[in-house]
Amino acid sequence: MSRVGKLPVHIPAGVDVSVKADQISVKGAGGVLNLAQSQLVTVTSDAGKLSFVPANASREADAMSGTMRQLVNNMVIGVSKGFEKKLSLVGVGYKAQATGAKLNLAVGYSHPVNIDMPAGITVATPTPTEILIKGADRQRVGQVAAEIRSVRPPEPYKGKGIRYADEKITIKETKKK
Repeated sequence: MSRVGKLPVHIPAGVDVSVKADQISVKGAGGVLNLAQSQLVTVTSDAGKLSFVPANASREADAMSGTMRQLVNNMVIGVSKGFEKKLSLVGVGYKAQATGAKLNLAVGYSHPVNIDMPAGITVATPTPTEILIKGADRQRVGQVAAEIRSVRPPEPYKGKGIRYADEKITIKETKKK
């Protein structure tokens, strides 16, 4: 059996989990998240813990039990604490400004780039060169961060562009005569 799938998911106070035949719903202070339940995994709830057991002895069911367990664990963490990604802008004149559900970027193009945030995602700019993306759904937070980074990915010669705060850019050596 999957090592991750063997671990139970602990449900903290203030989080409500409902398991139905076709979906798992997690409700908390951060919102409501839903996940379609797999037929290969049996989910049992007892005393504030969720257990995930493969429905049969197949390899797919074993792998899916670990996947389902981690997805539900991320949902529980998301509605209780939330997830965040931090981006930084490196370059002369590069700046970002968050206004409501929009992000305005000035990253070296002849025009400003405006990005609309999807529902459930909030964006903030503590300084003009930092972007903070927050939300309850881990996948959506990461996807929005990747889309913002793709506007101007870091280039390998000077390192200018939009990068994750913890990302290390390897700078290439320039041509020699």
